[in-house]
Amino acid sequence: MSAQPDAFTVPADPDPMSYDRKVLFVAGAGRSGTSTMAGLMKIMGLHVPQPEVEPDETNPKGFAEPAWAVEHHSRLLREAVVQVSDSRPDAWFETGRVSTREPERIRTAEWLEGHFAVNPELVVKDPRLSWFLSLWRVAAIRCGATPVFATMLRPPSEVVGSKQKYYANRLGSAHLAASWLNMLLHTERATRESVADGGRVFIRYGDLLDDWTKAVMYTGEQLGLQHILHAKSERIRDAHRFVDPGLRRVSGSLDDLGLPKRLHELVADTWTELNKLADEGGDTPEVHEALDQLREGYVELYEESEAISRSSVVAAEQKTRRGREKPGKEGAAPVEAGEPSYAADKVPHGLRAAIPPGVRRGLRKAVGRER
Repeated sequence: MSAQPDAFTVPADPDPMSYDRKVLFVAGAGRSGTSTMAGLMKIMGLHVPQPEVEPDETNPKGFAEPAWAVEHHSRLLREAVVQVSDSRPDAWFETGRVSTREPERIRTAEWLEGHFAVNPELVVKDPRLSWFLSLWRVAAIRCGATPVFATMLRPPSEVVGSKQKYYANRLGSAHLAASWLNMLLHTERATRESVADGGRVFIRYGDLLDDWTKAVMYTGEQLGLQHILHAKSERIRDAHRFVDPGLRRVSGSLDDLGLPKRLHELVADTWTELNKLADEGGDTPEVHEALDQLREGYVELYEESEAISRSSVVAAEQKTRRGREKPGKEGAAPVEAGEPSYAADKVPHGLRAAIPPGVRRGLRKAVGRER
């Protein structure tokens, strides 16, 4: 008679190298908690392709960003003539056009492939990532990996406030709020096809700081991340030490931003609908339809704004051109990565003609016409 296995025998831990290939893409607007989320994923066992971007005073705990991906995205944004925080709906067409180039798809897939030898579950994060989600989706699939997505949600007033605190952004609250709206509405749409296979989650930054274990376990279960599901106690202890509730250093309400009425309404309504996606079972067709309508409303607002703002943009351009003839100013504060230090000076004329009133006011400040 053959020996029977002991009913109380603890099964052996699975070999992490036996896990299916998967790439977690952490998306969302900059300053929305993407670094904290990616950092937790790294601690729990997913691999951030090396080398990483070094920590700095704006993010002392680190970014958990692959340096190659940051450089890759920065180059593609320059080719598409798109800013990191771009409020133009048409900017998605420009980055989408770049993303369909076969050489870029090959380059991205080859880079990913090299890192699966280290770990079958990777995490890729960068504030520029959302502009190129289709490029990364194709690259992951070509490597035999499943692309999954975690989008971070933070109140838009806090995102805007954090950018104004840590970056020398001269384009004002209206521009930053509009770019948040543009980014989140299109990121949601770009990841929607992953709903059927449970391939995306939306995580509130506040929830992550309040109880990271619940948020991370939910992410692992929804996306099938084996390193999360089989996390060891020492990794959990390290994660507890990593998460600092004090990371939420900026607060405020949407009313504090002083936005134009229609933009304020769109931002507020979008935040309400996005929050529903973060609730279990909240990723529904009804919410998708509401977000589609809000995206259409934002496109209409932008088109109306650019149609009547051309004279002010031309005037700002002329003022800036005269300013270039004077000696440059020294001691300027550093700007957000990927943003021109003098936006009106460095954005081509054809794009400057598409700047709405809120941004227009920021341009006047940048060239010294307003204080």
